Amino acid sequence: MSGLEEATVAQLGAWMAAGRETAASITEWYLARIAALDRRGPGLHAVIETNPDALSIAAALDDERRAGRVRGPLHGIPVLVKDNIDTGDRMATTAGSYALAGLPAAADAPLVARLRASGAIVLGKANLTEWANFRSISASSGWSARGGQCRNPYVLDRSPIGSSSGSAVGVAANLAALAVGTETDGSIVYPAAASAVVGIKPTVGLVSRTGVIPIAESQDTAGPMARTVTDAAILLAVIAGPDPEDPVTQAVPADALGEWGRAGAAPERRGLTGIRLGVARDPSFADAYATAVFDVAVEALRALGATLVDPVALPHLDEYKAPELTVLLTEFKSGLERYLARRGDTVTLRTLADVIAFNEQDRARELAYFGQDLFLMAQETRGLEDAVYRAARETCLRLARTAGLDAVLAEHRLDALVTPTIGLPGTIDTLRGDHHLDGSSAPAAISGYPSVTVPAGQAFGLPVGMSFTGRPWSEPALIRIAFEFEQATWHRRPPRFLASHGG
Repeated sequence: MSGLEEATVAQLGAWMAAGRETAASITEWYLARIAALDRRGPGLHAVIETNPDALSIAAALDDERRAGRVRGPLHGIPVLVKDNIDTGDRMATTAGSYALAGLPAAADAPLVARLRASGAIVLGKANLTEWANFRSISASSGWSARGGQCRNPYVLDRSPIGSSSGSAVGVAANLAALAVGTETDGSIVYPAAASAVVGIKPTVGLVSRTGVIPIAESQDTAGPMARTVTDAAILLAVIAGPDPEDPVTQAVPADALGEWGRAGAAPERRGLTGIRLGVARDPSFADAYATAVFDVAVEALRALGATLVDPVALPHLDEYKAPELTVLLTEFKSGLERYLARRGDTVTLRTLADVIAFNEQDRARELAYFGQDLFLMAQETRGLEDAVYRAARETCLRLARTAGLDAVLAEHRLDALVTPTIGLPGTIDTLRGDHHLDGSSAPAAISGYPSVTVPAGQAFGLPVGMSFTGRPWSEPALIRIAFEFEQATWHRRPPRFLASHGG
């Protein structure tokens, strides 16, 4: 079954339809690969645990197929889910922390329920930067107490970047067909770029956040990660939709994903003639090596017929860092405590103060490499009615959204902005934390707007991603742009698990 490497959703579905593979055989192959590459071999540490019921679920789905019932394109397709998303099964949901290692969640998060209803197999829980990278400013991307240090599959001593690291690495290394990640600011698009996969950070509200361990309700969203744009779009169409428990999802427009939500397969290529793209460049987005790759990718967009406005300036980039942190700290405390209350008797902790105390008592496992300075700062915040928080949120929206993305997109009559996603990943350093630039995620993250990252090339064996950012609910346009670029360039390459960039 070596042919399963790099297999797409369409290929897996066709093979099952033809009897070449079954959901059970595909699941067995991925579980064997997790054992060989994640637990042994290069030791990727992308998967915290696998679903003990995955094979029985696969067998039941095979029975359905034989009976003539196929639920959709994800029927029998294994998917990894980040370990901050509730699964109402025998797997834990802990954000990588022993603080939540009690009983499994009582129910699926709505997005997981949608996955199961589509016929997808929840294969396992993906590793992440503990607490979605919101415990310490000096955290090492991809490290959690439960999961250990996730490694970049392209160059093993390099960071996987961002909190959805296990989701990205799992897809990149062919440990699953698809994965779900989450983002507050960069945590989908950065690890996707670092592992040469596609990541879609949706408009906040397109995907329910109920049952997802939060950082900040104004910026949090789950989103798909896949090896192709088409597969990412198929997964997004499954997990997107309204949730009565998450009021922000009620604003989703009808037919929000357009042709990508209906087809279950890629539409015909049309090129990018008539599309206006603004090329935003800033020294904080990428280093010289990634920028050189990005420059070549931009010319490929021009060759596809896009009209480029190059460069366009994104204003206020340095002005909303401090207010964003105030927003995240304040919303984290209140959101976490609401989540813990929802978990009920499946966890013993009820407040952020309880989690802080747990970490202090379990320092050997939880605080071995870095502290909990962000937790301590969040504990001092004064709630969502606090004037300081409200002023910070208003500043963020004004600078990132109104005077930022909205103004630039309108001034230049743009369909989207294009940026390098982030520079090359630095070496893993559990003691001093990450070594990489800021990247380009903040404007979309703070605004709640969508962005899509797609492989754009490599430098020194390390992947480089390119991001497209647009107005709210512009996912169909962004996915189309990313799809046209992907089809014309095909920069996706499987990892070779190099020990270092020297080989």
